[in-house]
Amino acid sequence: MGDAKDVSVVEVQIKNGATIAKEDPVVTLETDKASMDVPSPVAGVVISVSIKTGDKVSAGALVATVEVEAAPSAAPVATAAPAPPVAPRGPAQAGSVEPAQNEANAVAPGRSSPSAAPIDATPVAADVPEGALDLVVIGAGPGGYTAAFRAADLGMKVTLIERWPVLGGVCLNVGCIPSKALLHAAKVIEDAESMAGCGIEFGEPRIDLNKLRAWKSRVVSRLTGGLATLAKQRKVDVLSGEAKLIGPYSLELKSGAETRLVHFRQCIIAAGSESVRLPGFPDDPRIFDSTGALELPADCRRLLVIGGGIIGLEMACVYDALGVKVSVMELSNTLMTGCDPDLVRPLQKRIEKRYEKIMLGTRAKAIDAGKDGLHVNFEGPGEPAAMDFDRVLVAVGRSANGRAVGAAAAGVKVSDRGIIAVDKQMRTNMPHIFAIGDIVGAPMLAHKATHEAKVAAEVASGLKAAFDARCIPAVAYTDPEIAWVGVTETEAKAQGMDFGKGTFPWAASGRSLALNREDGITKLLFDAKTHRVIGAGIVGPNAGDLIAEVGLAIEMGADAADIGLTIHAHPTLSETVAFAAEAFEGTLTDLYIPKKAPRT
Repeated sequence: MGDAKDVSVVEVQIKNGATIAKEDPVVTLETDKASMDVPSPVAGVVISVSIKTGDKVSAGALVATVEVEAAPSAAPVATAAPAPPVAPRGPAQAGSVEPAQNEANAVAPGRSSPSAAPIDATPVAADVPEGALDLVVIGAGPGGYTAAFRAADLGMKVTLIERWPVLGGVCLNVGCIPSKALLHAAKVIEDAESMAGCGIEFGEPRIDLNKLRAWKSRVVSRLTGGLATLAKQRKVDVLSGEAKLIGPYSLELKSGAETRLVHFRQCIIAAGSESVRLPGFPDDPRIFDSTGALELPADCRRLLVIGGGIIGLEMACVYDALGVKVSVMELSNTLMTGCDPDLVRPLQKRIEKRYEKIMLGTRAKAIDAGKDGLHVNFEGPGEPAAMDFDRVLVAVGRSANGRAVGAAAAGVKVSDRGIIAVDKQMRTNMPHIFAIGDIVGAPMLAHKATHEAKVAAEVASGLKAAFDARCIPAVAYTDPEIAWVGVTETEAKAQGMDFGKGTFPWAASGRSLALNREDGITKLLFDAKTHRVIGAGIVGPNAGDLIAEVGLAIEMGADAADIGLTIHAHPTLSETVAFAAEAFEGTLTDLYIPKKAPRT
């Protein structure tokens, strides 16, 4: 907010006696254009809070008195000078390991993006091997290449290590990108089929799997080739091979039969995750993970998907559209655990009509690999009968690669699940080693990794940055798409939050009906007192694109009126977001909803 004066205090997030970590939010401020959380520059115990909700403050105002760890005494801390710039980028990670600073600083309003001038850089130990590389990034997925490119842009000499022959990691090569290409192909088939009831009939699609695979590969190659060009333009050195840390400033790089030693001054670990494998299943190529599923085997006529989460259901959509008989088995009693049931319901109704079988609360007791197929025995409600399949897709989650990359050998703390704990600057307990992306835990999403990557690169280069976003969107690219951001309704109820809800059914949307789809819903959640939007869920075509507006609204601290009074183009799917806000406000005219008391 720069030098804004008389800024409103809308929430005080600390209280007397509370223990706070560095960069924890202290107070939320709001002007007529934006809102923001002010982070604490120190870690310690709050002795007294000098402001309250409703107060007006300006730069340099005293917010709180904090007894800093190892400080000799408590003292009010405030300065009129601007604090060092901080770049907000995303949510704090559990298990912060950043040590408290032995100094007292002001907890004062104001923060901005990192400046070009570096502040005190990370100190380098005297035992760093001679000739050590400036910065090594392990892993060239969305997090890794973003970190490498940002650090190079800031003037660092960067070495990027990737185990794949090309850059892009799992996401670009065998994850997000190829799966979305196939999902687009599936949507074209299904859209053509659905138009029969509207007077336009097409013949049965003639599917050339070789051409489909080749098109998918061209999409991937175009993006990975672009990354190679970007690396050259930035003079980023790219090494191919599998890296394993063997000391605090050293790693071993294996490339074929060759092994070499690489030393570094700083390191960013972006080694990602691997698909979880279920024990007890036979070692058979017909039992594959999502990577294998992308190869579209020509002899697959019946497919079992083990795991009713996002990855499993996305691939189920692809195979179903290609004419495969699909069954889905999920251990829990709901599909897409973590998503509100009312958002999943339209998808479940649709696939129940299309798929051969959906088994909830069920597990695969045994798989017998025979010459003519995979014989699967189930255990669950109603004792499901055994079935035979040509392929079995195991999509039950992913596990972090913290142990696989040898992080513990470098002194980095790694959990039993392979997750590396980091602070808000993405530092591990070893201050010169950072970790980002899947390897630091859920949510394991590429768009989270890229934001963490920029923080790590900026801090490594000497800038001051922090990862403290209010929300991270999640999207299932199924048909219909499902997207959510912020607090879910299930979470709000479980936490006893005082919230309100505005919902707009797409059956009343002109644009949705014109698309021959009426199974969508847009739902917004609001704080009952402030009317600020705290969460949203959307199901329907292009939900993944629509959710961005609500994510921005949450980040900006927008309320229902801000969204409803923003003029949305008509007829569009995006106006359903405004309609949901109006439904909460009681101003919606596109549906009849009993009137609410006017807002005071």
